Amino acid sequence: MSVKKYLGHLPESDPLYAYLQHVIQPQLTGFLPHPVYRVFRLNASNAVYLYEEKRLGSRMIGKFFLIGDRDHETAWRKLDREEHNLKLMRGYGLNSPPHYIARPLGRNDDLSKLLVMEFCQGELLSHIIRRAIRERNDGLLFHKLTALAWFLADFHNRSAEPQNVDFAASCAYFDTLIDPLLTDGIIGWPEAEEFRFLRDRWREQPKMWQDWRVLAHGDATPENFLFGEGLNVVSFDLERLRWADRVFDTGRIAGELAHFFLQSLGDGRAAEPFIGHFLWEYACHFPDRERTFFETTRRVPFYMGITFLRIARNHWLGADYRRRLARKGKKCLRRWDL
Repeated sequence: MSVKKYLGHLPESDPLYAYLQHVIQPQLTGFLPHPVYRVFRLNASNAVYLYEEKRLGSRMIGKFFLIGDRDHETAWRKLDREEHNLKLMRGYGLNSPPHYIARPLGRNDDLSKLLVMEFCQGELLSHIIRRAIRERNDGLLFHKLTALAWFLADFHNRSAEPQNVDFAASCAYFDTLIDPLLTDGIIGWPEAEEFRFLRDRWREQPKMWQDWRVLAHGDATPENFLFGEGLNVVSFDLERLRWADRVFDTGRIAGELAHFFLQSLGDGRAAEPFIGHFLWEYACHFPDRERTFFETTRRVPFYMGITFLRIARNHWLGADYRRRLARKGKKCLRRWDL
């Protein structure tokens, strides 16, 4: 996990100190009479911190859900959902290498709706992609995408149910992406109408409804996967776990790869060999690899398209780049008749 900023030591007078000392620390090292916790803020969308015991070096992650103007009920619901989802997927067997979901160590509703998880070592996929581009190390990225493909196939296959995908849920998610782009002036009314037209064309396609539903990670971005030695993969943020098409995750990874190459090199097409490799490796974990690859690639453009729209909502990106992402999203979505 990526450390953003060192903040100092956690005071013994802070109620969090007692909670970490008496509830969390014993699970890691046994009871310590006077632990010294160094605090780091992590680069994450929520209030997420790393706590490191100075003498023994034991680490834990604290994620606070009661932040900003969020109400207590919403914060509690998000905390409960995250804890439940971590335990759920670990219960499916993703609790030992090479496929590992971080272990929740405890929750405290009185401390700003806090969830504490174990710290997991590894390199974020986002760092790996940037390093591979910078160093022109294609082999590194191919290898780690092989590992991720296996992880996601395992994640999906363990939870698959003989019940068809409810594609209407993905269409509803699609709708939440359009209005912010319209409000920000990234797209205009004619484009918004075209996006809605394209959504409806995808909705009409039997291929989007026919696969079995799986538990999808729901936030399969390069910031949410850690890679260790060999094919070891760790994931730790399951707040958005959902029943969906398995391509909800694989299509998002494909879109994220294209975005990284577009942003770094100005050419999203440079990601195509890596996207193809990732999808082909994912398909190898099914009885009929070629058919799985074929069916997956027919659905990928929709999920890549909404990934571009999702990224385009980010205000820290330049307006011109956000418009470029919206155009790429539209180009993907026009491929509804594959």
